[in-house]
Amino acid sequence: MIVSLLMRTTFLAASAVALALPACGQERDPLAPLPEGAIEAAESLSVVPATPTGAMSWEAYKRHLAARSRAEGVSQRTIDAVIPRLEIEQRSIDLDRAQPGGSPGSTRIPPYAPYRRKHVTADIINRGKAEARQHWTTLHRIQDQYGVDKDVILAIYGKETSYGRITGNFDLFEALGTLAWEGRRRDLFEGEFVAAMKLMDKGYTRRHLTGSWAGAAGKTQFMPTNILALAKDGDGDGWADIWGSEPDAFASIANYLATKGWERGIDWGIAVNVPRGFDRDAVRRTSPPERCPAVFNRHSRWMTMAEWRALGVTPVTTSFSDNVMLKLFEPDGPGNTAYLLTRNYDMILDYNCSNFYALTIGLVADAIER
Repeated sequence: MIVSLLMRTTFLAASAVALALPACGQERDPLAPLPEGAIEAAESLSVVPATPTGAMSWEAYKRHLAARSRAEGVSQRTIDAVIPRLEIEQRSIDLDRAQPGGSPGSTRIPPYAPYRRKHVTADIINRGKAEARQHWTTLHRIQDQYGVDKDVILAIYGKETSYGRITGNFDLFEALGTLAWEGRRRDLFEGEFVAAMKLMDKGYTRRHLTGSWAGAAGKTQFMPTNILALAKDGDGDGWADIWGSEPDAFASIANYLATKGWERGIDWGIAVNVPRGFDRDAVRRTSPPERCPAVFNRHSRWMTMAEWRALGVTPVTTSFSDNVMLKLFEPDGPGNTAYLLTRNYDMILDYNCSNFYALTIGLVADAIER
């Protein structure tokens, strides 16, 4: 019986796909929209429709979004409430296309010092200190619960949304649906669109479901998939509201970093002095990074604090115990301030894979704590 059902489902799925394929011996234009009827046929199946490639009309793509949402368990009530009136958000396309990509083939690394002057400021630090005073008990409780440094939580909160002031007012469905339809990163944005639909099924309203032009939302700037998986209730009201509750935002940021592997009781890194004539080739990493090569290739290999000391690399102020594993990073090159980084720095990079971002978070967190 089970085998028969599986065979029937496979046949139906293949039949639906066949509607979108050319006859034998012909090639289908990859930019042509799917034939009318292909998406409707897929809607009756319990399998997730494949993400289409190439150009499609907006109305055809909306039908595909409805089919995929339904196949992934989104209620018909939510589908009917969102998709029929969904409109193209042209500003999301314009802002996406305006993102800097650098010069083709360029390996130039901009200096960090000007960025630091702009983003590690007295204003951002003082507002972080004010947040720390206001939420002292809550932040300590969340730090104890998740093991994540409360000042790193605040630094991320400040960096992402200026402590909740700037969270974005784009409708998530229109921003994500538009970017998925536009097609440059369709797989990413289509999955996030469906996740936003699931959030609405859970009780979040269209008033909640607003954010940046690319779909990052709330005081944490989580994408919808991360809201589903990682948002936490930090104020005890039984509801993870990353739009309206600062304690919920703090708990959600902490949970994100803890889930990635944050190590309790270890700082992100320290400033160090590197001696003249230091042999950087001797400490170069020997294996390619698993992600973000432009970011991680700027770091040395891992060595203990004792090994760094033996090479003449000395802390500017605070230090780590001899057995802590660290890697060297010189954001502005030899002769300028350098840092020894822990694995918790890599957890910050999971939030945003940019050395400028992660180093700024660490420096602001240290300043808030002082």
